[in-house]
Amino acid sequence: MKPHENYRKIIIKYRQYLRLEKGLSDNTVEAYLADLDKLYAYLTLEGIHFLDVTVGQLEQFAAGLHDIGIQPRSQARILSGIRSFYRFLVVDGFLDQDPTELLESPKLGLHLPEVLAVEEIDALLAAIDLSTREGQRNRAIVETLYSCGLRVSELCGLKLSDLYLQEGFVKVEGKGGKQRLVPISPRAVQEITAYLPIRDEGLIRPGYEDYVFISRFGKNISRIMVFHFIKELAAAIGLKKTISPHTFRHSFATHLLEGGANLRAIQCMLGHEDIGTTEIYTHIDRSRLREEILEHHPRNRKAVK
Repeated sequence: MKPHENYRKIIIKYRQYLRLEKGLSDNTVEAYLADLDKLYAYLTLEGIHFLDVTVGQLEQFAAGLHDIGIQPRSQARILSGIRSFYRFLVVDGFLDQDPTELLESPKLGLHLPEVLAVEEIDALLAAIDLSTREGQRNRAIVETLYSCGLRVSELCGLKLSDLYLQEGFVKVEGKGGKQRLVPISPRAVQEITAYLPIRDEGLIRPGYEDYVFISRFGKNISRIMVFHFIKELAAAIGLKKTISPHTFRHSFATHLLEGGANLRAIQCMLGHEDIGTTEIYTHIDRSRLREEILEHHPRNRKAVK
């Protein structure tokens, strides 16, 4: 029997176990299974059979959750569901030993950035005054931060020659000069496309002609300027959360994981240093990476306005 077929047959039994023996509600059961699917997708991409997993491999998965900025309480919930599944596998005779016995839960005192709801991001965008020269630029910036999960330094350094809008990618230079291709949503493409004619009409100083996001002084926009206008937007809509450009990157990762995207694909898109690009691309080619991200990003689960 193929691993996937075997997994699905076991999941049917596990669902019955949770409902009948544990007495859990339908919503709780589905939440358990959704979290379990995150692990299964990760193991499949790594070429690990779910019945052969070791505690070290589970720790790598748990570290990946922290790596992309998932809140400790959410990490703990996901790992709790995984422990429940593997205890069931032992009780039901599928395994002789539980690999989660030594798996530690995250410390709940750790602070991670706020996560914005999609509605809050929409409210921030709606608060931008498009009658100003910077209005459309700022809309494109916010949408690109959220659509691509970029660091603010990566956004400020983005160049026209890095844009492959028809193909649906942008090339990003991350830490240590490492480059990666990141899928970009149709919504972000729309906002950048609307901004470019306005950009070209303004002051652009020599040496800055290739930068995408230009300040009123004719140079590429600075990190401080991005921080400043995002703080102003938050104040304009009365947002109580403390946000920064990084908040959009964190929301990008959280929304993708919650939507069902593969943990490895998210790490690859974020350009984390401990995830080798070459290693990732042996598992997922560019077209599959793009499908993985766009399929699960909230911006692509509704029509582009």
